[in-house]
Amino acid sequence: MIYTQHYESPLGGILLAADDTGLTGLWFEGQKYFARTLDAVHQEQETAVLSEASRWLDVYFGGQEPDFTPPLHPAGSAFQQEVWALLRRIPCGQTTTYGALARQLAAERGLSRMSAQAVGGAVGHNVISVIIPCHRVVGTNGSLTGYAGGIDKKAALLRLEMKMTR
Repeated sequence: MIYTQHYESPLGGILLAADDTGLTGLWFEGQKYFARTLDAVHQEQETAVLSEASRWLDVYFGGQEPDFTPPLHPAGSAFQQEVWALLRRIPCGQTTTYGALARQLAAERGLSRMSAQAVGGAVGHNVISVIIPCHRVVGTNGSLTGYAGGIDKKAALLRLEMKMTR
């Protein structure tokens, strides 16, 4: 069974989804691909996983870097899972580029190169925004591009993190 819960953040409403294993979705209301992986059959109910995710968001939006991560259980292809694992390694308050992620993934796979566009597609389809920090990925020239929640939210998240790490 999938359970959902709504969370009010300073940046707007967020829908959280979880199964018995972990968090399966975190979407800003109205974002691109909103709840695309959410089962049609789900129930709004607070669970231990959803409470842990809400607590993480409270700490984060309270201006501190959380020292814990709720259990995560995102659904995606093997390639997406690899990219999302790379995203989780980007330190709070720092950014990287799609190209840098592609080079890192290529090196981990023992390949000479990897498509930055393919990596960008996986980043863009991240189903657990904020906690899996796709907002920390920027364009080659440092431009804020490609955030399903909107560039305004991406900029706000990065500003919040810069304050946390000072």
